[in-house]
Amino acid sequence: MDLHELISRLAVALGIGLLIGLERGWRRRGATPGSRTAGIRTFALSGLLGGVIAALAQALPKQELGSAASLAILLGVAFAAYSVVLCLFARDENRAAGTFSATTAIAGMLTFAFGAYALLGDLRVAAGAAVAATALLAAREELHGWVEKITWPELRSAVVLLAMTFIGLPILPDTPLGPFGGVNPREVWLIAIVLASVSFLGYAAVKYFGARRGLLLAAAAGGVASSTAVTIANARRAAAREGSPRLLAAGVAVASAVMFLRVIGIVAALKPDLLVLVAPALIAAALAAVGFAVAWMAWQKADSDEYRSVRFRNPFDLLSVVGFAVFLGAIIVLGRALGEAFGATGAVTGAIVVGLVDVDAVTVSMVRLTPDTLSRAQAVLAILAAVASDTVSKIAIGAAIGRGWFAADLAVLASGCLAVGGAAAWLTFAFLAP
Repeated sequence: MDLHELISRLAVALGIGLLIGLERGWRRRGATPGSRTAGIRTFALSGLLGGVIAALAQALPKQELGSAASLAILLGVAFAAYSVVLCLFARDENRAAGTFSATTAIAGMLTFAFGAYALLGDLRVAAGAAVAATALLAAREELHGWVEKITWPELRSAVVLLAMTFIGLPILPDTPLGPFGGVNPREVWLIAIVLASVSFLGYAAVKYFGARRGLLLAAAAGGVASSTAVTIANARRAAAREGSPRLLAAGVAVASAVMFLRVIGIVAALKPDLLVLVAPALIAAALAAVGFAVAWMAWQKADSDEYRSVRFRNPFDLLSVVGFAVFLGAIIVLGRALGEAFGATGAVTGAIVVGLVDVDAVTVSMVRLTPDTLSRAQAVLAILAAVASDTVSKIAIGAAIGRGWFAADLAVLASGCLAVGGAAAWLTFAFLAP
């Protein structure tokens, strides 16, 4: 390590200490001088101390145990000594103030560790971790207030969702299993995570933003991942009478509009020359979906009882989410089987079946088959067929799960989008197709 790099890394270590110390010093800015364990100066020195110790350890000559072992021993002893001194002072501060808190001690240890890592590791990681730690320290009141308001179903659902994502997902095999190309267990589990996430997102949005804005915001965000997941979540809530069926249907309309635009974005990124054939139908369908959403939102007054009565009782049910994800995985296998059985003409058939679950996968696969296997017109037809299939599936979901006015509204939505999009597609192929 040359002199310039050494000075730069020590400066980052000092800056990390100053950043964390600024938050700690600001929080205790009204304390009497000499009554607190550490302020901005102490934290700044702690970060610099970690950097200097790491630099000294790195400069040690190789010993019999090896340079890595010598570095680890010196860092470990220095960190332990620093931690003991800091904890003793923090204990005395707590006794004098009559409080119980380990935050200052832990923050000081982190500052020392970040300073040491700034010398030995990636500067970006050290700086980013320090910023995250400072943000966490600064959000004390907000976090405590959130913990006071959270309910047991919310906490349980959040823990389950995190476990599904960070424990279940990494251990699942990432290879297809079964006939006709099989199903990737990790992809099926991802479907379950998306379904659960969309449901939880809708729950949180309604709770913190209100029914009118919350449902639409959650639907728009969920539509980026899966409009089918939004439809399923809203259908269950309509069946449980957890909100206005028309408001829930408006959320599905927003998610559908996002889905149409998402497909355009995928095509634009992978095969821009197909846009001239794909975009008109999808833009027309998106405008129709937005029109339905606006009309349904304007149908009722914002302060009507149906808006105020929206209240979700449970973010999501794990068994139903996993069960439906397995069902969707079976649909994917069926679509692939049809595609293989009918050859070239099976592209559209397979797209229709797989489109019930995953429009994005169909879009990506079709553009990759162009122009070697499929012509431009055939690829566009398969993509539009998948989108139409996804739109029709919303009628089935509404009828099977949501029922009542929710199902009727989804039928109107799907029929309108199909009619407008189909007319635009017919005109496009009539005048622009080769």
